[in-house]
Amino acid sequence: MNAEMHPSRWGDPARAAALPEATRGLVEMVFGLDDRPAVAEPKPPPSALGRAVIDRLAAVVGADDVRVDDETRRLRTRGKSTPDLLRARSGDLSDAPDVVVRPGTHDEVAAVLALAVEEHLAVVPFGGGTSVTGGLAARRAGYAGVVSLDLVRMKRLLAVDHTSMTATLEPGLRGPEAEALLAAEGLTLGHYPQSWEYASIGGFAATRSSGQSSAGYGRFDALVVGLRVATPRGSLELGSAPANAAGPDLRQLFLGSEGAFGVLTAVTVRVRRLPAQKTYEGWRWPSFADGAAAMRTLAQSGLLPTVLRLSDESETAINLADPAAIGGDGATGCVMITGFEGEPDAVAAKRSAVSAVLTGLGGTPLGADVGEKWAHGRFDAPYLRDAMLDVGVLVETLETATFWSNLDRLYADVKAALTASLGDPSIVLCHISHVYETGCSLYFTVAAKESADPLVQWDAAKRAASDAMIAAGATITHHHAIGTDHKPWLAQEIGPLGVSVLRAVKADLDPTGILNPGVLIP
Repeated sequence: MNAEMHPSRWGDPARAAALPEATRGLVEMVFGLDDRPAVAEPKPPPSALGRAVIDRLAAVVGADDVRVDDETRRLRTRGKSTPDLLRARSGDLSDAPDVVVRPGTHDEVAAVLALAVEEHLAVVPFGGGTSVTGGLAARRAGYAGVVSLDLVRMKRLLAVDHTSMTATLEPGLRGPEAEALLAAEGLTLGHYPQSWEYASIGGFAATRSSGQSSAGYGRFDALVVGLRVATPRGSLELGSAPANAAGPDLRQLFLGSEGAFGVLTAVTVRVRRLPAQKTYEGWRWPSFADGAAAMRTLAQSGLLPTVLRLSDESETAINLADPAAIGGDGATGCVMITGFEGEPDAVAAKRSAVSAVLTGLGGTPLGADVGEKWAHGRFDAPYLRDAMLDVGVLVETLETATFWSNLDRLYADVKAALTASLGDPSIVLCHISHVYETGCSLYFTVAAKESADPLVQWDAAKRAASDAMIAAGATITHHHAIGTDHKPWLAQEIGPLGVSVLRAVKADLDPTGILNPGVLIP
């Protein structure tokens, strides 16, 4: 089985570490230090389910794959947002599931859903547990219990079509597992979100994930060509051709549906040949606006590298793109990372063309060291967040997206909302890491001295930022999904008729409302 994440921290428990000395000095200077003692892992509340229901579930998937022990249930409680971690650190495991059920096949998933309808059990599909928007905290009221439907056993590579360049994967495969299976076939998915080490194929699809190589490989939903779905009403096989005009694309109902409409049991994706070469380098720009304009030029001229990201002045100064070098000298202007993957001749040609454009627009090349340092440490930032929480510094992220013509307003308004809400001392950082011909995403990271109630503190900041996004005409989320945290603003983004459509789909596919109740649907 997959290695488990720490119950109240991010990732591998063995990689938990104190702040590096250079970082600790900077944090002490800005925020002061308030070392928090380690907290004993709490126990979840007793399971609400009786023996008869447990036995019925065991008859479907086998007794070994129905777990009611405290440890397993604790590890399936919520996701990994900062509020999730703060609640776990405070001993609040009130959202713990009553049972963890691990089906091994599509038919077992369908049978569990049928049983859940009969017993009126809430069912929360679980992949890697990396949700940061409350997507794993189902509403318990009105249900006989909560089932965590852990897809960890469903992690096979079901099919590979080398002619069409597609592969069919089961939903429980985590990022590294999927890449290893594809690499054995000489292929890659190329999808590397920051959660990649723990997030799952099913989770990528259910949240419309975007990876750090999205400029070259595309968003995950753009990679999906087929889905198999189990719902309380029956099963669906979607995706019979690369494109069609057979009415609205029903795959889009389930991409981004966060387990509220059905459980994804197989995902067919477009794949690429394993790149023979990967090269990353850095560029410096006088300002965030200058760097963003350069990104727009590349996107609109069809010259996007595989990786393209830009840190604003604040993030560059703190070097969050390279956590090991926080506080380093010479961090002025804005740093851009470009990455190129593929056959050597194609990499050289694309790199040369991109470099010519960036140089002509006023960019200064920084060489490969900056890019390689980013590539080496790109999955480390969540561990730094834990270390900062350990010394009383609240750290959290949020993201949005808009059209290029609205970028300056959105950036200014969200940053101002966060700064005003958090007050001093606080830091607001931003980067662009996903670009399109028509616009881009903005990804904000904030750090602030924890108040007496950090949950209330962050809720106020999150509300202020979310209000600013909607007021600016932007989306409430580019790739973190809705969960429970974003529902009030989703209702504003899509309007009353849009909400009515979502509710109608939910009512038809899940008439008794057992699938992830309280998540996504306003």
